[in-house]
Amino acid sequence: MNTFSAPHPLQVSILVFDEVEALDLGGPYEVFTTASRMHQRLYPGAPAPFGVQCVARSMAPVRARAGLRVLPDADFATAATPDVLIVPGGVVDAAAACQSTRAWVAQAAGGAQITASVCTGAFILAAAGVLTEGPATTHWEDIADLRAQFPALDVLENVRWVDRGALVTSAGISAGIDMSLHLVTRLVGAALSERTARQMDTPWNNKP
Repeated sequence: MNTFSAPHPLQVSILVFDEVEALDLGGPYEVFTTASRMHQRLYPGAPAPFGVQCVARSMAPVRARAGLRVLPDADFATAATPDVLIVPGGVVDAAAACQSTRAWVAQAAGGAQITASVCTGAFILAAAGVLTEGPATTHWEDIADLRAQFPALDVLENVRWVDRGALVTSAGISAGIDMSLHLVTRLVGAALSERTARQMDTPWNNKP
């Protein structure tokens, strides 16, 4: 059984950008913050396993898809190097075309233990040169486009996530929650994932 023993929380950084899908962002955010709260209930006095921040190109409010506004915690210039980098999806064309976004994602992924995408976040990872070949997945509606734009990838259908160790990609929205719980298992242990899923009242599908 894995238990968290690091002296400091693992830094989870979630990229935010205009037209980000709200639940692609909010699902992992809720998983990692709830996991920290549940860990401290299970082990009173223990350090929180995760610190979570939203990182954007600037500190200006980000307008998520459908209009939800998000205030970033840090910008590319001030963000700490993440231990876990989460790249959500949504309408990603502008973010994937943005040179500063691609550069930050590549730099952050280079120092992270785990880099993960939700849904069309895989396009940003591929545009940044982080996801270059091998198996990956995305939202079912975007599989053909990911294959066409990045033919070196082996884009898998009918899977919730693809775990390649340091690089993890997931399908859409709720699959990002399942994948995030899977990452909690990897980093801390299954007991915390199960307690987190129970607290969130989510039916965790723990099989990819």
